Amino acid sequence: MFPDDPYNRILVGNTHPAGWLNPKPSGRYNLVVIGAGTAGLVSAAGAASLGARVALIEKHLMGGDCLNMGCVPSKGILRAARAFADVGAAGAFGVRVPAGAEVDFPAVMERMRRLRAQISPHDSVHRLTKLGVDVYLGAARFVGPRTVEVEGQRLDFARAVIATGARAVELPIPGLKEIGYLTNENLFWLTELPRRLIIVGAGPIGCEMAQAFRRFGSEVSIASLDPRLLPREDADASHVLQSQFEREGIRMRLGARILRAESCGEQKVIVFERQGRQEEVIGDAILVAIGRAPNVEGLDLDAAGVAFDRSGITVNERLQTTNKAIYAAGDVCSVYKFTHAADAMARVVLQNALFFGRKRATALVIPWCTFTDPEVAHVGLSGEEAERRGYVVETLTVELKDVDRAVLDGEEEGFARVWVQKGKDRILGATIVARHAGEMIGEVTLAMTAGIGLATLSRTIHPYPTQTEALKKLGDLYLRSRLTPRLRSWLAWYFRWIRRTTGRSKPLVTSVVESGAQIY
Repeated sequence: MFPDDPYNRILVGNTHPAGWLNPKPSGRYNLVVIGAGTAGLVSAAGAASLGARVALIEKHLMGGDCLNMGCVPSKGILRAARAFADVGAAGAFGVRVPAGAEVDFPAVMERMRRLRAQISPHDSVHRLTKLGVDVYLGAARFVGPRTVEVEGQRLDFARAVIATGARAVELPIPGLKEIGYLTNENLFWLTELPRRLIIVGAGPIGCEMAQAFRRFGSEVSIASLDPRLLPREDADASHVLQSQFEREGIRMRLGARILRAESCGEQKVIVFERQGRQEEVIGDAILVAIGRAPNVEGLDLDAAGVAFDRSGITVNERLQTTNKAIYAAGDVCSVYKFTHAADAMARVVLQNALFFGRKRATALVIPWCTFTDPEVAHVGLSGEEAERRGYVVETLTVELKDVDRAVLDGEEEGFARVWVQKGKDRILGATIVARHAGEMIGEVTLAMTAGIGLATLSRTIHPYPTQTEALKKLGDLYLRSRLTPRLRSWLAWYFRWIRRTTGRSKPLVTSVVESGAQIY
């Protein structure tokens, strides 16, 4: 880890302590876990807490990508970037800020390293050891269907979990390797702010870092073959984010086919073709933020009878590999390369591997969030995906400009959108674009997991004023959609009859009352 400062020394001391002596195996393990990222840690700690005899093997740093070069450090610097952006926007709220505020980039990165070190004991060798896990530091390789070797010692197992994760892919761009570039693996080693930063890729990592470094003061350019930001997200969500990036001065070269990378003195140049014309962008540093490759090298998977390909280890819906005694979880086998997805898959593995369960990873409802400002969160299917699967889809959208708290917060740019199966109160998917969309998407995820529909969200009382009222308003929209022309005609007749009669009327059915109450 770089730099060599007290915080990184604490981090390494927790996640790969110098002088660590591996235990001596004695007898068969109930579970051997290879890889100590999120999926591996959850698998090992969970199995040990249940009384199983567990071994955990890690050749690099405990905590994996999330702690060391992913979620934790990135969100640490994103928070700093947002704080500086809030200072710049304070005038709109009547707050006078003296001119000349600036970012102390070395202090930003030092804060990140300090907080990462503070979090690291949770993923440490010592914590897992205290939980009863035998921790082995070193490279693992299979030497048989039920045996793995690490640092010259052989570990026999009844069940095993491969949780070795993934890494940044090496792009075949001519000249890129020669001039040097950053990935998420060394981006957080920076101690000086690049004056000009080129980001290759318009996905979540590229967008998050583009906004953060622009707010810190870098001139940022995004070059991507994709025609829009976050190409896997709702097109309207991409448009909102692109408009925000334009306001912040981020230059976007979208729909660009990168031809080569070259140097010009100390400058780095990306040459690309767009709309039939050759162009170039010049920077002081390049961040490659596109593509992940599974970590399967050196495991000798063939010796264990475990099939794999370029996308990762082959698993069935119960996360079982082609060797029925070996499972896989996390980035090494899944298209959902998120920490929370790895956690959820590890829990599926524990039930299936240790208790002969039949839990299906395909049944998991997995949300995700890109932590830009505003955030873009999603769960389930998009409208297009649902239609391709044969659903008749109804789309309901609430703009944040119609949510009082968003207006008061000055955060009207964004929306909450759900796709429901027409004729049924079944949520198929949702996208939220809001400053705290990652917090808000959890309510929709819970509804989908529990089979709860929009009518229930409408009945759920949300504190006023909060931005989560957008979800209640979606429920109201759904109920209003049930007021068909035929029902409206019947209601008109009903109320004419009420006016002509004396005495007390019979109560309406609950669903009709609910639908009418949502007109407000």
